[in-house]
Amino acid sequence: MTDSQQPTAAPGAPNDPVFPPGAHDADIERLFGPGGPLGPAVGGFRPRKSQTEMAKAIADAIAKQQTLIAEAGTGTGKTFAYLVPALLWGGKTIVSTGTKNLQDQLFLRDIPTIRSALQAPVSVALLKGRSNYLCHYHLERTLQNGRMTSREDVGYLREISRFLKMTNTGDKAELARVPENALVWNLVTSTRENCMGQECQYYQDCFVMKARREAQQADVVVVNHHLFFADVALKDTGVAELLPAANTVIFDEAHQLPDTATLFFGDTISTSQILELCRDVLAEGLAHARDGAEWAKVVTPVEKAARDLRLTFSQDIVRMSLPQIAPSSDFFPALQTLKDEMIDMVAVLEKNAERAETIEQCRVRGEELSARLEAWKFDPKAKVAPGEEAVYWVEAFQSSLQLHKTPLSIAPIFNGQREGVPRSWIFTSATLAVKNDFTHFAQQLGLENEVARNWPSPFNYEQQGILYVPQGLPDPNSMGYTDAVLDAALPIIEAAGGRTFLLCTTLRAVKRAADRLRDEFDKRGLKFPLFVQGDRGRTELLDQFRKAGNGVLIGSQSFWEGVDVRGEALSLVIIDKLPFAPPDDPVLAARIEVMERQGLNGFMGQTLPEAIINLKQGAGRLIRDEGDRGVLMLCDPRVISKPYGRRIWQSLPPFKRTREAAEVIAFFHRDEQNK
Repeated sequence: MTDSQQPTAAPGAPNDPVFPPGAHDADIERLFGPGGPLGPAVGGFRPRKSQTEMAKAIADAIAKQQTLIAEAGTGTGKTFAYLVPALLWGGKTIVSTGTKNLQDQLFLRDIPTIRSALQAPVSVALLKGRSNYLCHYHLERTLQNGRMTSREDVGYLREISRFLKMTNTGDKAELARVPENALVWNLVTSTRENCMGQECQYYQDCFVMKARREAQQADVVVVNHHLFFADVALKDTGVAELLPAANTVIFDEAHQLPDTATLFFGDTISTSQILELCRDVLAEGLAHARDGAEWAKVVTPVEKAARDLRLTFSQDIVRMSLPQIAPSSDFFPALQTLKDEMIDMVAVLEKNAERAETIEQCRVRGEELSARLEAWKFDPKAKVAPGEEAVYWVEAFQSSLQLHKTPLSIAPIFNGQREGVPRSWIFTSATLAVKNDFTHFAQQLGLENEVARNWPSPFNYEQQGILYVPQGLPDPNSMGYTDAVLDAALPIIEAAGGRTFLLCTTLRAVKRAADRLRDEFDKRGLKFPLFVQGDRGRTELLDQFRKAGNGVLIGSQSFWEGVDVRGEALSLVIIDKLPFAPPDDPVLAARIEVMERQGLNGFMGQTLPEAIINLKQGAGRLIRDEGDRGVLMLCDPRVISKPYGRRIWQSLPPFKRTREAAEVIAFFHRDEQNK
């Protein structure tokens, strides 16, 4: 997991003196300038003023052990702008990313490239959550139990067994032949609840422990936001041991932090967790304490209570805060029944816990789940839990139900994590500000008085693209809106020769757009391959879209960010609606209510900034390179008709703007003629 170089103390280690401001400016100029070491090491590298200035600001924040919020437009080269100062002067550095894909890219490509170019004597480690690492114990157990449900899983298990004999890391990302979302991984990896810890016979060979040991020794550790905040909440990822020694913490894709932190600083209990525990209790009870209880009769009432709780909502998908659930609903008595049945099951596990370590584990899991259920106490009439500034809400899926307790503000909790040992904290992304105003992002994380700076993209947006808002579209909430969008989009897609992303705000719109475009392409004889979210995995869809060269890809939220298609394969990005959070979102509703009680405008202070940051991400898919050209088609008429519309388009890249379809079609025809 660490590379072959031995850990070496980097300049600026914990006990080094703090450098004076601007001490590294000349070094940065030399490293990023013409004739510097980055040019020969990085294909196509060209000095960029914004990248150099950003690197200076980060070096300065590291030197002063300060916090910096850094927005860098697409094409700035922000990854190198923070990695160069971090590797040279950052001391022990934690780099946290929004996605595992970027995490792997940093570890496998970007950091080795820079380290080699700078000849920086730093060691680097990659640390992921435990579900990414193969577990010797659970693999052996699964092989013995033979509980495979399909022939495909049997084949995957065989591949995983071979992989165990060859891998040094146990990281499932290295085994491409078994899909990352294959269900068999759940049977051969550990969770916090079912890990045997030091009692495990394989503890010395454990891949999770090995990754954590290497991370502790390394100068630079690459993690992801989920791992970072899971650790803050659960103390179960290895970051807890890293943070005290860290001189520098860098969050890339930092716009995702508020949502990720909110997820982990709250609490979620799922009926799926309870049913999984019941399955394990039955298996371990029958294996180790058959005479200790009638195990089927122990787990059946809990399973029934969990399923009955889900059935108190008839719809497939539900998101409701407690005040929205009728007091006469079956939900409240069903929840109490589940709490009671869990207590009874835990009592039986206590009597049998000494019979086997695995039964003791089930008891610990059962007690913890039972305690969390008991703690889920609330006043059904209060939208916000009094005294704790949290909102209680439920989310129902097709076959499971989740009970959530979500803090209204993560700022106090996150600030608590930043107190203590002085260190530098860098927050960077292409989308942190609303019209150059960082207030919304800063307030969410409690960073109001910290330095915030913006470096614009080096791209010439006015020459490279057009922002097109079509005329005559109906209100986005009206019936048939998606069809109206497609009517406006079809001539533009045809003029672009396919090469389109259609980004929708709902899965229902994705489905409708896919059905309609299939029919239209067929009727019009348009040979544009159609790629639809959900038909295949995201990576596979993107690979096929790039190869096609004239494809049309329809996706929702997961394609709005972290997607990089350069060159002619993507020349048109269509956004169906402004990405406002759904009005029934329980957490958003509670946050707005609190803001409005304080005399603030909830829409302008919460809903609109969120939508603008999300929209900037979607718009950022279009121009990824200095040679890219294209059209951003924003279909929502509110950009023009509402007073807040100006704030929205002023936050987008400075494209040339038009409302005329003919001008857009002429743009594509000119491009075709110039080839």
